[in-house]
Amino acid sequence: MHLRTLFPRRSRRRLALVGASLAAVTAGLLPAAAAADPGQDREHRPSDRGLSAVIRYTEHGVPHILAKDYADLGFGTGWAQAADQICVLADGFLTVNGERSRHFGATGAPDGSLSSATSNLSSDLYFRGVKGAGTVEALLRTPAPAGPSGELKELMRGWAAGYNAWLRKNRVTDPACAGAGWVRPVTALDVARRGFAVSVLGGQGRAVDGITAARPPAAASPARAAADGPSPEALAEAARALFAPENATMGSNAVAFSGATTANGRGLLLGNPHYPWQGGRRFWQSQQTIPGELNVSGASLLGTTVVGIGFNDRVAWSHTVATGVPLNLHQLTLVPGDPTAYLVDGKPERMTAREVTVADRDGTPVTRTQWWTRYGPVTGGLGASLPLPWTATTAYALNDPNAANLRGSDTALGFARARSTRDVAEALRRTQGLPWVNTVAADAAGHTYFGQAQVLPRITDELAERCSTPLGRAVYPASGVAVLDGSRTECALGSDPDAVQPGIFGPARMPVLRDAPYAVNSNDSAWLTNADRPLSGYERVFGNIGTPRSMRTRGGIEDVSAMAARGGLTVADLQRQQFANRVPAAGLAAPDLVAACPAALPAEPEACRVLGAWDGTMDSGSRGALLFDRFWRKFTASVPVAQQWKVPFSAADPVRTPRGLDTGTAGFAKALADAVAELRAAGIPLDAPLRDHQFVVRGGERIPVSGGTESLGVWNKTEAVWNAAGGGYVEVAHGTSHVQAVGWDGGRCPVARTLLTYSQSSNPLSPHHSDQTELYAGERWVTSRFCEKDILRSPALRVVVVRD
Repeated sequence: MHLRTLFPRRSRRRLALVGASLAAVTAGLLPAAAAADPGQDREHRPSDRGLSAVIRYTEHGVPHILAKDYADLGFGTGWAQAADQICVLADGFLTVNGERSRHFGATGAPDGSLSSATSNLSSDLYFRGVKGAGTVEALLRTPAPAGPSGELKELMRGWAAGYNAWLRKNRVTDPACAGAGWVRPVTALDVARRGFAVSVLGGQGRAVDGITAARPPAAASPARAAADGPSPEALAEAARALFAPENATMGSNAVAFSGATTANGRGLLLGNPHYPWQGGRRFWQSQQTIPGELNVSGASLLGTTVVGIGFNDRVAWSHTVATGVPLNLHQLTLVPGDPTAYLVDGKPERMTAREVTVADRDGTPVTRTQWWTRYGPVTGGLGASLPLPWTATTAYALNDPNAANLRGSDTALGFARARSTRDVAEALRRTQGLPWVNTVAADAAGHTYFGQAQVLPRITDELAERCSTPLGRAVYPASGVAVLDGSRTECALGSDPDAVQPGIFGPARMPVLRDAPYAVNSNDSAWLTNADRPLSGYERVFGNIGTPRSMRTRGGIEDVSAMAARGGLTVADLQRQQFANRVPAAGLAAPDLVAACPAALPAEPEACRVLGAWDGTMDSGSRGALLFDRFWRKFTASVPVAQQWKVPFSAADPVRTPRGLDTGTAGFAKALADAVAELRAAGIPLDAPLRDHQFVVRGGERIPVSGGTESLGVWNKTEAVWNAAGGGYVEVAHGTSHVQAVGWDGGRCPVARTLLTYSQSSNPLSPHHSDQTELYAGERWVTSRFCEKDILRSPALRVVVVRD
């Protein structure tokens, strides 16, 4: 068929431009003044310098980046990310360079995306320490596979050049940083430092305040020092809560269906990560193509060079935050009279002092000393809830194996080039780069895969039993955080022969499930990835076995097992699951709640009527959803889990137990009355549709948001910010972010629907600041344009040829 038949005149003109551009890029012959789309701004035209790429924008500002090699691909990616997210990116580069205090003041706070630091000073001291030690430079010099590949280094080099080129050729319009002096060019080393920060988020990044504030004690008697600090039991509970999925600010659902359950015998994948809606841990969409080498579409974390969650023409994958604990502690026995020396096999060993200086906003230098051991840095705690006092006799050193891991993006590259779930597993085996996530994948041949292939400290249950301190004996079973005796070399972490770095588990020790009819994870351990094929035999550090599952895990297993049993599944079924907004807690609690309501609220018959008529969902139009939500939050926050249910948990029936709301327990009637009183005081009708009181404001307009909180168990997770005076839930802190529903139909192109809930750009002046958020409000999707023919048919096609 002739192009004239397929495309109108203007589209044919753009098609000719694109074809010429593709040929030029592939041949490496882009001219100094390549033609551009007629509406293209002058500032987007290339100069006559080195790297180059072609960026084709389709609906909702999704860039399809075409390049001839990895450096050029990085260039186009860095350019396109800067165009959408310059302020957020620049803020992150300030963070990893330890310069926040200088620009924002020492007492200000980072956005939490790159570490747990509660102040700019703490953040700066940590990242300045990383810089001063040359940690990232050493990792970059490490040969692959233990270190990053040459392709990844080229991507980082190109990304920095693309970011800088955009900054040089464009005026920053985002009010968040327009005219700010801290928006500056970056280097490939800065990009690597950002990757390092992401890698250690679950380890050193979780203990930044403790690392930077740790100080040797003043003179104190050993007797008093030994009595100081919380009890092991209190610390065990604090550790359990700290690492509990329900308290995390990140989570995810993902499910892969095998060909045995689908309409055409091919695989299906639904990925639904739950990440922050603001700040530097947002996702950003793109397609990356090097002809003959790489062709992948999906989402990247800001500042990273690769697609982290995505699909190609044969395989799709997603990640869920895993229960594996990527750190452990070594309890040090200090040399009497010298708290900066510790004993190993009876011999004293001195700590290493690292002096770090940070400049405050007024130029005043602030100098602190960090203390390092053979195991890692001394830390005074893992957040405020888990203090680890440095006394005259004892200190705690933190081991984080991901501080030697800059391979995560190589794992993503392996996925991008994969042709099957077998190739996904091979990429995990070869690169061993994922620090804190599971992988769920499906392919066009109908295979499924789940793997908890994390970089974890090699803590076997045998080692923990043999070497745990009294604190460790309490903390490890409760949380998976091992506290080992640092005074004995026999308690050092061993090595697996198939591990790419010492002190971590090799792939053979990790939980894996292949070719199950369904494989699902919602941030609980690997145990019930498939309820009919439970996984066991892994070490406690990976997660627990035979323990209660979260409400979201239970609801997800109910949903996807029913879908698999029904069979005949298509991508449309994945889309329906994403927006079903079913409340599993309601299925377990609502009948008892409604039955007990008249006695609990004799003066509030309307509340009982509303709860009785509620449809059990958190759809935007659902009436009664808000009342149940406010009741449930109050009830679960005030009543211990053991007192919430009549039927206790049973490992033999983990999806259906516990159940039977205990309406006679202390706190039930009060939680219900308080919820009613709260809504009435805020002027919110008890039967108001959810859309009127769960929303975000963009451009002065309210955009309704569906979904529900972790404790409700809703697949479409929404952790919203409650402000009764402002109208209810007025913003989303974290929740459903980049969603992809992917399948195959036997053709050359995947069948994919995507949605980036908070939209592509943080700039309120961008046309892509809230366009996908509006789609999300209407439960509508973006049809992915993966193949060239589909990209070129886009009515929104805009071509940008970029060059350094």
